[in-house]
Amino acid sequence: MSGLPELKGLHLLLTYRCDSECDHCFVWSSPRSWATMSLEQVKDIIDQASELEGVDTVYFEGGEPFLYYPLLEAGVDYAHRKGLDVGVVTNGYWASTEEDAMLWLDPLKDKGIVDLSISLDEHHGEGWEENARRAVSAARKAGFPVNVLTVPRVGDSEGGLFFRGRAVDKLAKDAPKRPMEELGGCPEDPPHIRRLHIDPYGNVMFCQGISLGNMNDRPLAQIIDSFVAEKHPIVGPLMNGLEELAKAGGFNPDGKYADACHLCYTIRTEMISRRMYRLLLKPLQAYGEEGMD
Repeated sequence: MSGLPELKGLHLLLTYRCDSECDHCFVWSSPRSWATMSLEQVKDIIDQASELEGVDTVYFEGGEPFLYYPLLEAGVDYAHRKGLDVGVVTNGYWASTEEDAMLWLDPLKDKGIVDLSISLDEHHGEGWEENARRAVSAARKAGFPVNVLTVPRVGDSEGGLFFRGRAVDKLAKDAPKRPMEELGGCPEDPPHIRRLHIDPYGNVMFCQGISLGNMNDRPLAQIIDSFVAEKHPIVGPLMNGLEELAKAGGFNPDGKYADACHLCYTIRTEMISRRMYRLLLKPLQAYGEEGMD
């Protein structure tokens, strides 16, 4: 079957730039990362999203989307006027005081935001926790539906910490390891793909670093309609388990890994080193090559 019949949401990586450099970041965001969407690009994605059957929600995330606040505000407003629900993901760095936080939040009120997700955990570094708490408090007082994102420490109970991106480099060494047979399947649950990620380079991703196509080359509807999960060189094997992906990459997983994402990411980085599937394993930003398409 072609297409993505269960697709409900698009997640716009508004920018790869972030004020922080978290050890668990899927896409290696940092203050040095620069790729950011233009307003024209944001509107084009939203226009195309509004014409897709079943898609009802657009998320703005990054990186840190509040770093480009005028663009975020315009994008939220445009999505709302197009009849889409809106989600925003932030670390709340902007809440230096609760009064100041209200200044940031007020222009976003009544713009269809159904989920304001605010990260609140130690992985964001020292000093940000109080800002995040103020952001949560102000958002709740302003009437936003707040979702507090907490990522556990390495070794704590499972849930929320996926070992892909920078987490493989920074955190996996300290995590309990298991053999491939005990890792389970891909948490994105292919072929039941309910969300896609789109980045400033135009990459339409199943998961960060696994592209289905590029909106600079083809319209989003064409990318979706022509997608056949079983035939995708990365998604297809993943549907049948990590062992199949390892075989596809000529990789022998003889060690132990923190989770399924850790092994999947390791296989994919090995594929990149062998120059395999370079049109699909994009962008290189998701593999630690900052500022690279």
